[in-house]
Amino acid sequence: MPYTTKQRQAILRCLERRGDASVTAGELAEDLRVEGFPVGLATIYRQLERLEAAGVVHKVNTEDGAFYQYCGRDDHDHRDCFLLKCERCGRIRHVDCTQLQALYDHLEREHHFRINPRGTLLSGVCDQCAKEEEQRGKQ
Repeated sequence: MPYTTKQRQAILRCLERRGDASVTAGELAEDLRVEGFPVGLATIYRQLERLEAAGVVHKVNTEDGAFYQYCGRDDHDHRDCFLLKCERCGRIRHVDCTQLQALYDHLEREHHFRINPRGTLLSGVCDQCAKEEEQRGKQ
C-alpha cells in the first residue's frame, strides 16, 4: 500500500489488535470512537475494501453480514491462506497452511477450477467445541 491515510492506519491497528477475531464495520467504528478517533461507516467500508484488495484483510460474507479479519501475511500471495469457521460457536480462524496447495493444484489440473484462497471458507467444528461436545456425551 503505497499511500495510506490516518483512517486506514487506525482501522488496521484495530484489526491487528483483534488478532484472530472477526469484526463488523460497526464494531470497528465503535472501537475507533472509544479510542477518540471517530470515523464514519462509509469511510470504514471504503478503507476495508482497499485493505482487502491489498491482501491485508479477509472479508467474510455470512448470513449475519460481512465480517473482516486481519491477515498478517507479509508476502501477500496468500496461496496458503484460508479461513475455518466453526459451525457451533461461529468463530472464524485464519490459517496459513501449505498442505492445501496440493488440493488447489488438483482441482485446477483435473477439474479445471481455480480456487481463490482469499475467499476460501471451510466450515466444521473447532477443537474447543468438539471437546465440549465430547464432554457432554460422557455425562
